[in-house]
Amino acid sequence: MKEIIHTKSAAAPLGAYPHARKAGNLLFLSGIGPRNADDNSIPGLKLDATGNILFYDFEAECHSVFKNVKAVLEAAGSNWQNIIDVTVFLTNMKKDFPLYNKIYAEYFKDVQACRTTVEVKSLPTPISIELKVIATI
Repeated sequence: MKEIIHTKSAAAPLGAYPHARKAGNLLFLSGIGPRNADDNSIPGLKLDATGNILFYDFEAECHSVFKNVKAVLEAAGSNWQNIIDVTVFLTNMKKDFPLYNKIYAEYFKDVQACRTTVEVKSLPTPISIELKVIATI
């Protein structure tokens, strides 16, 4: 049985896809970013008049992305401790990876999920991080 998960506790998907899907005892989350569920804002982001990034607060985005992942997990009947695999997309590996690794360690110390981290040129909105997660239910 495959169940589609949507929640108002995380920012709405940007396209025709769910927050997550259950397949058996596995939960597959779509890419989850740091956008705020209430107003779609990106924590700490400052753009110029033409939409170019002037400043981004990577730490604020990390905490927000983890909050959104947690909201989707809980909406699906799972939890943080059930995460088994994480794929991380960063837009600036050289600048942001050391801080990401530090914050990740705080959240995942006891979880010990498998992890892959890759740098991408950009993400669909002006965010600096996105997570793709697989968890058990």
